[in-house]
Amino acid sequence: MDGIDTTTHTTAGKLATRSLEFLKEVKDFTPGKALEERLNRDYGPGNPYYEDFRRLLKQGFEEGWVATGDLDNGKYRRGRIQLPLPENLYMSLTCVYFDSEAEYAGQYHKHPYGEINCVIPINPTFQLEGLPVGENWRGAGWTSLGPGTHHYPRSRGGKGLAFFFLPSGRIAYDVDPADPQPISV
Repeated sequence: MDGIDTTTHTTAGKLATRSLEFLKEVKDFTPGKALEERLNRDYGPGNPYYEDFRRLLKQGFEEGWVATGDLDNGKYRRGRIQLPLPENLYMSLTCVYFDSEAEYAGQYHKHPYGEINCVIPINPTFQLEGLPVGENWRGAGWTSLGPGTHHYPRSRGGKGLAFFFLPSGRIAYDVDPADPQPISV
């Protein structure tokens, strides 16, 4: 996945610009529970960043450039929007689409440097699971998983988008679900 051509897809260019503005505000915070609390308090639904991300990603989904890589017959799709580059503070921007009434688990993975997720329901009942597993389901708002954490990305309640920021674009799929979580969880 190389990212989206922001000159062809102007909505993607607007999203990239708005994402950089947001990242400049949160760049000195480490992904994890404390950041998740801060994001939900200060940047949740109603905040201009959240509302712009919601609007631009839903528009991009309708335009056909968001989450284009089908991983499970339309129920689970993923697509990188922007690679980690100096001009976006070395954060990759990726969006995942889920379509799951019942609980659904995507590909197991690890976040070497953590992950920040903006949860955007398409159906109002959509939720994405954070950590700890089984205890942190989130509708509209944010999850943030600390460095070294690993999980199945799980969703339920219908259709939704997870717009995630990965420091240095780092994500690993060669992890054993039996491995312990880092102490930070």
